[in-house]
Amino acid sequence: MEPLIALVVGFLAARLAGLAGVEALDGWHPALRVGVAAMFLLTAFAHFFPPLRATLIEMVPPGLPRPALLVTVTGVLEAAGAAGVLIPATAPWAAGALLLMLVAMFPAKVSAARRRLRHADRLGPRAALQAVFIAAAALVIA
Repeated sequence: MEPLIALVVGFLAARLAGLAGVEALDGWHPALRVGVAAMFLLTAFAHFFPPLRATLIEMVPPGLPRPALLVTVTGVLEAAGAAGVLIPATAPWAAGALLLMLVAMFPAKVSAARRRLRHADRLGPRAALQAVFIAAAALVIA
């Protein structure tokens, strides 16, 4: 739920700044880029904050090697993507990469739900939330 809050609050704050006269944020598209960046910066942070990191490592499907390394790499990629969506010239490419990551990492959410891990989201609500995140990234590409 926190990533959704970061997406919405980041979008609304940027949109308000645009309406208040910040030219770079004047429009829904630049504001959405800020919201997507805020969401991915928050999720990237979770990859390195010890209690949350342990949960993410636990969620990596058992068949994948080196779960801690995978969590680190995805955290770095999320942070890089968040920075990339803030730069107009790289925003479509960064958003596309983040969209692909969302799709590629969804099986880990499914695996965690099936294994009934204590921090795993129920699959239905998680799938709906993932669809919102994918849609936001797709709109940044547009």
